[in-house]
Amino acid sequence: MKCLLQRVKESSVTVENEVVGAIQQGILILAGLEKGDTVAQVDRMIERVLSYRIFPDAEGKMNCSVSDIGGELLVVSQFTLAADTKKGTRPSFSSAAHPDLATELFEHYLLGLRGSGLRVETGVFGADMQVALVNDGPVTFLLET
Repeated sequence: MKCLLQRVKESSVTVENEVVGAIQQGILILAGLEKGDTVAQVDRMIERVLSYRIFPDAEGKMNCSVSDIGGELLVVSQFTLAADTKKGTRPSFSSAAHPDLATELFEHYLLGLRGSGLRVETGVFGADMQVALVNDGPVTFLLET
């Protein structure tokens, strides 16, 4: 599993000209699932995202997590994170999880994040989505399990 975390002041996702999810201060998470990903890996990613210290403390150092600040999460499925880009001029998606497995693991991921008590918004799995954000910093990290 790969998650691209972007610390945001605000973010939203639109499907067919309708905003389906929007947050204020928090993290936009682009989540990619790969063949071989397991529930255990997804659980580990949930822990990491909720405790990853990317928000400033009183001294301006990145010592606070989204949980510490009571931030919000916008989670968007993005199979293109599983692309193999090592050769050629066109990405290969052969390492992406099958849609049935990816759907099941993505729903598990959302359930785990929502169990934190933080506000969690999402896009529509597999849909053509437009994502808007105001990246804060900019601060962006790629987490992998």
